[in-house]
Amino acid sequence: MQTSFTLAQLADPEVAESEKILRACVHCGFCTATCPTYVLLGDELDSPRGRIYLIKDMLENDRPATAEVVPHIDRCLSCLACMTTCPSGVHYMHLIDHARAHVEETYRRPLVERVLRAVIAKVLPDRKLFRLSLFAAFLAKPLAPLLDLVGLAPVAAMLRLAPAKVPPSGRVNPCVIPAEGERRGRVALLTGCVASVITPQINEAAIRILTRHGIEVVLAEGEGCCGSLVHHLGRKEEALQAARHNVDAWMGEIDGGGLDAILVTASGCGTTIKDYGYMLRNDPRYAERARMVAALARDVSEYINKINKLKVTPTPALVVAYHGACSLQHGQKITREPKEVLSKSGFVVKDVPDGHLCCGSAGTYNMLQPQLAMALRDRKVACIAKVAPDVIAAGNVGCITQIAGGTEIPVVHPVELIDWATGGPVPGALRRLVDTV
Repeated sequence: MQTSFTLAQLADPEVAESEKILRACVHCGFCTATCPTYVLLGDELDSPRGRIYLIKDMLENDRPATAEVVPHIDRCLSCLACMTTCPSGVHYMHLIDHARAHVEETYRRPLVERVLRAVIAKVLPDRKLFRLSLFAAFLAKPLAPLLDLVGLAPVAAMLRLAPAKVPPSGRVNPCVIPAEGERRGRVALLTGCVASVITPQINEAAIRILTRHGIEVVLAEGEGCCGSLVHHLGRKEEALQAARHNVDAWMGEIDGGGLDAILVTASGCGTTIKDYGYMLRNDPRYAERARMVAALARDVSEYINKINKLKVTPTPALVVAYHGACSLQHGQKITREPKEVLSKSGFVVKDVPDGHLCCGSAGTYNMLQPQLAMALRDRKVACIAKVAPDVIAAGNVGCITQIAGGTEIPVVHPVELIDWATGGPVPGALRRLVDTV
C-alpha cells in the first residue's frame, strides 16, 4: 500500500511503525474470509482491509476519529485471524492498537459509552473492586431484560456474564510454592486480575501440575493485571504502566532466584505479555528488561507439554472439543501443544469446525458489542455441538465464560483436565458428568 506520511509525522515512532505496517498490505483481501465481523456483516469497512483504509486516512491526514469511523474500529475483535491468513505479514495487531489509542485521544464518545468504558477500565483490573462488583451484579441480574429495553445492552450483557456464585479467593499473595521431590525448574505464574477472581481453580490446577512434576512456582510480589484490558480500550498509558509494574515484579525474581519461564493460564494476557518488548521499546529504562520478560513468557500448555513423562493416572476417556482461543492460535501461534498434552493425558481430543473464528469474547468485546458477541457465540456453540463432546476445553477465561453461557456442555481450562489426569481432583464443572460415567 502506498503511503504519503510527512517526515515530521514519521518522527513519531508510533506513526513510523504504523507506516511500515500499512506499506506491507497489498489489498489482496484474503483477510476478509477469516474476519468474524465481515463474515457476519458483509461490510468491507468491518473487515481488516477496510479498517486499514480507515486507519490510514486518519493517521496520514492527522484526522481526529469521527462518529462514522469509530464504530468500525470498535467492532474489531482483535482476534488476529487476519494475521494468520495474511500472505504479506501485515502486523494488524500493532496497527489496530495504534488506531484505538488514536480514537481514545481524539474522539469524545457519548456520555454513556464514556462512563461504561471508564468503569470497565477501573474495575476489571482491580481484584478487590472486581470481586465487589460481582456481588453487586448478582443482585442486579434480574434487571438485565429491563436494561436491554432502555438501550443499555452493554450493562445487561455485563450482568449476564457475571457468575451466579462468586468463587472463594485463590492464591494471589506473593509466595513460593515448592516443588515436590527434586526441583527440576522454577517458574513465575501470572495471577492477573479477572481470572484470579472468577476462575481461581485454573491457576490452582496449574500449580498442582507443576509442583507435582518438580517445578517450583513463584507468585511474584507486585505482579498484577497484564494491561491488556485497558490496552484494547485505547488507554495506552495505563497499559504501559501495568506492563512496567509486571516487568519490575518479574525482574526481581529473574535477578534473585532466577526463572526458567513466566507462565500464563489466560491466553489473552499471554499475548500481551509476549508483546511487552514492543510495547515498551521506546522506554529507555524498561526496553531491555521488557524484552527479557517477553522472551520468558509462555502459555502454560507450552511449558507443560515439554515436561517429560507426565504422571498420568487412569481417568474416563472423555471426548474433549478443543476450542483454540484466538489469542492463542492467532496471537501466539500455539495450536499443537494444548491438544498434544490433552492427548498424552488420556483424553480424546476433537477439533472444532471453523475453529479459526472467534467465539465473541475478545476481552471486553462481549460487554461492549453484545449483539455481535452473541451471534459469534451461538455460531461457535453450534460448531462445537457437531463433534458431540463430553467436555469443552479452552485456554482463556474469557472464552470459557462466553461459551459456557450458550451451552450445557461443561467448559473447562485444559490444565483442569491435565491436573485431574495426573492425580488432582475432578474439575468442579465435571463432577456431575463423572458421576454418571
